[in-house]
Amino acid sequence: MINFRLLFWLPVLLLLSGSDILAQTTGGTASDSETYQINAYKLAQNEGVELDGQLNESFWTKIRPASNFRQQEPNEGGAPSQRTEIFVAFDDTYLYIGAKLFDSEPSRILAYQKRKDRSLGTDDRFMWILDTFNDGRNAYFFETNPAALRGDGLLTVGQGTNLNKSWDGIWNVQTSITSDGWVAEIRIPFRSLDFDPENTRWGINFQRTVRRNNEEIVWAGWRRNQGLFRPQNAGTLQGLSGMSQGLGLEVNPYVTTTGNRRWTDGVSSDSGTFDTGFDAAYSITPSVRASLTINTDFAETEVDQRRVNLTRFPLRFPEQRNFFLEGATIFNFAPSSGVEPFFSRRIGLEDGESIPLNAGIRLLGREGNTNMGFYQIRTGAKGEINREDFTAARVSQNLFSESKVGLIYTRRATLDEAAVDDRHTLGADMDFGTSRFLGDKNVQFQAFFVWHNQNGPLEQSSFWDRTSRGIRINYPNFPFSGSMSYREFGESFNPAVGFTQRNGFRRLQPTIEYEKIVSNSSVIRSWESGLRYEYLTNLDFEPETINIRYTPFDIEFESGDEVEMSLSRDFERLTTSFDILRDGRVIIPPGDYYSWSLNAEVETASFRKISGGAEVTLQGFWTGNRNRYQFFGTLRPFPGINLTADWNRSDVSLPEVNFATNLFRFRGDADFTPNTAFTNIIQYDDVSGVLGLFSRFRWTITTGSDLFLVYTHNWIEVDEQFEPIEIQGAAKINYTHRF
Repeated sequence: MINFRLLFWLPVLLLLSGSDILAQTTGGTASDSETYQINAYKLAQNEGVELDGQLNESFWTKIRPASNFRQQEPNEGGAPSQRTEIFVAFDDTYLYIGAKLFDSEPSRILAYQKRKDRSLGTDDRFMWILDTFNDGRNAYFFETNPAALRGDGLLTVGQGTNLNKSWDGIWNVQTSITSDGWVAEIRIPFRSLDFDPENTRWGINFQRTVRRNNEEIVWAGWRRNQGLFRPQNAGTLQGLSGMSQGLGLEVNPYVTTTGNRRWTDGVSSDSGTFDTGFDAAYSITPSVRASLTINTDFAETEVDQRRVNLTRFPLRFPEQRNFFLEGATIFNFAPSSGVEPFFSRRIGLEDGESIPLNAGIRLLGREGNTNMGFYQIRTGAKGEINREDFTAARVSQNLFSESKVGLIYTRRATLDEAAVDDRHTLGADMDFGTSRFLGDKNVQFQAFFVWHNQNGPLEQSSFWDRTSRGIRINYPNFPFSGSMSYREFGESFNPAVGFTQRNGFRRLQPTIEYEKIVSNSSVIRSWESGLRYEYLTNLDFEPETINIRYTPFDIEFESGDEVEMSLSRDFERLTTSFDILRDGRVIIPPGDYYSWSLNAEVETASFRKISGGAEVTLQGFWTGNRNRYQFFGTLRPFPGINLTADWNRSDVSLPEVNFATNLFRFRGDADFTPNTAFTNIIQYDDVSGVLGLFSRFRWTITTGSDLFLVYTHNWIEVDEQFEPIEIQGAAKINYTHRF
């Protein structure tokens, strides 16, 4: 039997005894802070900035730039192939960053993307972070490219990179391509940031990508086990004073109208709505922000990506609504440990259908070393669904320089239904970490415990049946990295505002990986291999799932292309019958099942005008075999135009029956400027037989104010013909005003 207490305490003792965690200081090591400092230049009243991407104002020449960059990839610590100079200035209202990104071959600068928050794996880019509390834990993330794309997010330190790119900060950038390279001129309002006005020093860091060389150039923390996404390795911005956040009040009203046509048994019916609502936010303190939302509307939310489920467990679809995404980092609970006591898609969504969200309040922020988040939301009635109240609260306390402990609480109350009791969930987690283990290594330890009450009057379960608990230790370093986790989920564990794919198990899962940089090759850049083991039993320690996966190679070429292969040995024990297609046609009986699988993937570099890839998996599948194929490709004929096609197919061969599933997806994005975005998504799968079209046009009138036009059309396949199910059109305009 696994000794849970021993598994819990050994990593803690190892972490504390093998490092100087109790003596850590914030903002990186002393040598980092001494070497990587940049002074912010305070603009005089007669010194203004014309945001034109030129850096031709005279004050820029008075600033000593940050220029001591080094390569992180491909040659750790090597001299960059191109020179970079970063300047920082400010006045009472704005922070200004000027970037001169020199390039000896400006004709080869890549700038395909224009849409806000679009992945820049295709382009040259400039990224930076602002750790406004200078504590090495959280930071604002920003990025741009030569086409003046705006990308931003909230960065949180934890087990792995946690970047929430759904935060939409109000800021602006202008760029230009010159004979010397490209230039970015950036203006960030202090009203867009939370910070302590008394703090004159912020954490700051910069990274540049020269895409044609796949070269990553970093200012502070350029080692492979450091980097831009670790605020504790950032440099220091000093000399700040007198910054103003205004009154801290922001109002965002909206107007929306929708029209809908549905077909039932061949007969159509029409409906329409006209609605208004608003969001308002107020900074109670410079670092704590309260928000009120009335009659919230999500008409602009993008459609979920279609998937075919041939597993025994439910699929998790990511949250896409901005109101919930903005606070996602604070509500993260034991990330990477596989437990989710709060899943915001439980609020206002039921089987993919929207439920009216009448009103809600939100509180996000921090005071000193305490981080806090709070939701109180009421949803309306729809059909047979009653009104409900949802509560979610999260608080965490920072410890030392890279550790914290936290609590989370959720409540779900069904109104107008006396027979349903309120459902409560309570959880605690801890995350201890250091970047000085054995001198300069990263190591992290995590533990959690979650409990909830009974989900209904008919449920008969014990305290332990309704709990989950686990630990995880992570060693994210170069060239060796690895992790080990252990978790237990009770038989009845199912938080009312959370998400759980599986319960009633104990699971041990170690992983180890090794990466080799091939420095003497002009073809291969790196070679990575790894071993992953999963041993999952029921609560009586009887094996139910055993998986061993070996990846002999994951090769990245100097060209940016990648190829990977893995081999797996699997064991599954079915205790009840499994209906694969969930329609009674293919039933797998209880029993023990062993199988092998071989997976191969290839993907070309995304910076080419035509890129793509393929994945093939040959595997045993219950009593037979399953061959899976995925092919995808992207065409970028002009900057701002991205056309992507994706085909997923499964060929299943069982003694009783053979069948195949197909999923087709096409996405066409046309982004003519950084302030316009036109999206078209077509999806079809032959399991549901549903063909869907989603189209959305977004025009950012001014930063924070948008016009959306949305059109959806769904058909179902009947007797080899497509018959309409639903058509919907929506228009929405919102406006942001700050005081």
